[in-house]
Amino acid sequence: MMADKNGYEDALRELQIELVRFQRDLIAQNKRILVIIEGRDGAGKDGTIKRLTEHMSPRETRIVALSKPSDREVTQWYFQRFVPHLPAAGEFVIFNRSWYNRAGVEPVMGFCTKEETAAFLKDVPVFEAMLRHSGIHLIKYYLDISRKEQKKRMAERRRDPLKQWKISPIDQKAVAKFDAYSQARDEMLPATSHPDCPWVIVRADDKKTARLNLIRDLLSRCDYDGKNQKMARPDRDIVFAWSKRDHARLAR
Repeated sequence: MMADKNGYEDALRELQIELVRFQRDLIAQNKRILVIIEGRDGAGKDGTIKRLTEHMSPRETRIVALSKPSDREVTQWYFQRFVPHLPAAGEFVIFNRSWYNRAGVEPVMGFCTKEETAAFLKDVPVFEAMLRHSGIHLIKYYLDISRKEQKKRMAERRRDPLKQWKISPIDQKAVAKFDAYSQARDEMLPATSHPDCPWVIVRADDKKTARLNLIRDLLSRCDYDGKNQKMARPDRDIVFAWSKRDHARLAR
C-alpha cells in the first residue's frame, strides 16, 4: 500500500522514467511488444493503461480497444480482426480487452455459443504460439477485484459526470453477473495460461498499488539496455503469474 498521494506520485514518476528508458531500447532494437489487459469491469484497466503510456512515445505506442464486431467481421475467422493491430518493429501495443472477449463477456452475456468458446480455448494457445514464434513478446494481465470493490466502483461511475462514458448496459450487469464472470475466468485461466505466455494476475482492489506493481512486473519481464533492476521488483502478493496453486487467491 502507498502511504500517501505524494509517495504514489513519486513512485509513478520514477517508473515512468524507466518506461521511457525501456521504450528507447525497444525502438532501437526493433522489438515488438504486445500487452493484453483483461479483467473484471471496474478493475481499473483504463486508468492503468493511461499511467503506463502517459509519457511513452505516441508514434511507437498504440492502444487498441476494438468495438463489437461488424456484421462482416462476425463471418470472419475469429482472430482476423485483431491481426492488423499487432505490433510492427519498434512498436509497443496494448490491447484494452482483446480476443479474450470470447472467453469472458461473450459467453457470460450470451453473445456466443458454448461450442464457440470451447473452440476458442483450444485454438488460442496455438494462435499465441504463432505470435511468439514470429518474434512478438506477448504479456497478458488479468486485473481482479472483489465483489465489494466492484460494486463500489460501479456506484462511483454512476455518480461521477466525468465517468459517464464508462457506463454501458454490459457494465451495469457486471455486479449481478459477478459469479458468472468468476466461472468464465476460472475456465479461461487454466486453458490459456502456459509457460511461454502465462496469465499474470493483478490484485486490483487498491488501484494505485495495482498500477505501480503492474508496471514493475512489465519491466521485470522485458530485457533492455540500462535496466534499473530496483524498478523491476513487483510485490508478488499483488502481481503474480497464475498457477493452480495460487488460484485460490483470486476474488470470489
